[in-house]
Amino acid sequence: MSSPAAGSADSAGNGTAIETRGLTKRFGAQTAVGNLDLKVPAGSVFGFLGPNGSGKTTTIRMLLGLITATSGEADVLGRHMPARSDAVLPRVGTLVEGPAFYPFLSGRANLARLDSADRHASPATRKARVQEALERVGLQAAASKKLKAYSLGMKQRLGLANALLQPRELMILDEPTNGLDPQGTREVRSLVQSLAAAGTTVFVSSHLLAEVEQICTHAAIMRNGSLAAQGTLEELRSAGRSRATILTPDAGAALLVLSHLGLVPDTDNNARLSEGAGPALEVAAWLPEEGAPAPEAIVAALVSAKVRVRGFSVAAESLEDRFVELTGSGFNVAQ
Repeated sequence: MSSPAAGSADSAGNGTAIETRGLTKRFGAQTAVGNLDLKVPAGSVFGFLGPNGSGKTTTIRMLLGLITATSGEADVLGRHMPARSDAVLPRVGTLVEGPAFYPFLSGRANLARLDSADRHASPATRKARVQEALERVGLQAAASKKLKAYSLGMKQRLGLANALLQPRELMILDEPTNGLDPQGTREVRSLVQSLAAAGTTVFVSSHLLAEVEQICTHAAIMRNGSLAAQGTLEELRSAGRSRATILTPDAGAALLVLSHLGLVPDTDNNARLSEGAGPALEVAAWLPEEGAPAPEAIVAALVSAKVRVRGFSVAAESLEDRFVELTGSGFNVAQ
């Protein structure tokens, strides 16, 4: 089986696997996606984030030619979509809302049926490819069971197996860990990493920020159908604020010192009792974006004010912090 990376550098335009320019989709008077300029680097693991209704699924459906854009352009693997879908789609593996499986066929028979419908798939290697795909998603023991006996997580694995039946240059996965237990989630994480190591670009729409931070190299955040931010994970974090956290029994005095230094108290995280720290409290405050005092200067000011410092750290925002800041909402984990 040839590597999915073979030729991908030539096929992706300017080193991008996906690029959109002003991509817009309206349903009547409602704009689902507006003026989207998205760039997914070839070879990246790209997290596509956003709260429910932010336009993620609509964007994916436009990229795959399942719906037509109202305006704007989309290139996938260097070709215009949907005009060149015949050349693009055989090189793209997808898990979007799950394929249509037959409940009275086994998992193996369902994959064979889907593979036989692919005019680019060789019948001579079908049996071996189906078996390899089942093994890669951990379904070999349940391959002979009828689909109606599959759990949601098993159906999700089978959808992933279907996407893996052929070597792919690009994988588009919409909530790939939906319904999976922690072990299954770890296996999907490992699978995504192995695909990326082989040169496949992986585009993952997900609501699991912790998972995205572990597997993705780049991300984009959607808000109300518009792009709020995109870049490497490090760029997204560094564009945000930094937060100082002090462990002290003198919370009130610590907050006063921090305020005098220009720090803004983090009201969502302040005065939480720290486990195992006796009466000490965690006090958190955001550093100003410009002219922030050095960490050692903050500690020196606290000690000078006779604040008892039992722990101190400065850290950049997490991806979750950045998401909430950009979208003004928490993540809908039921998405």
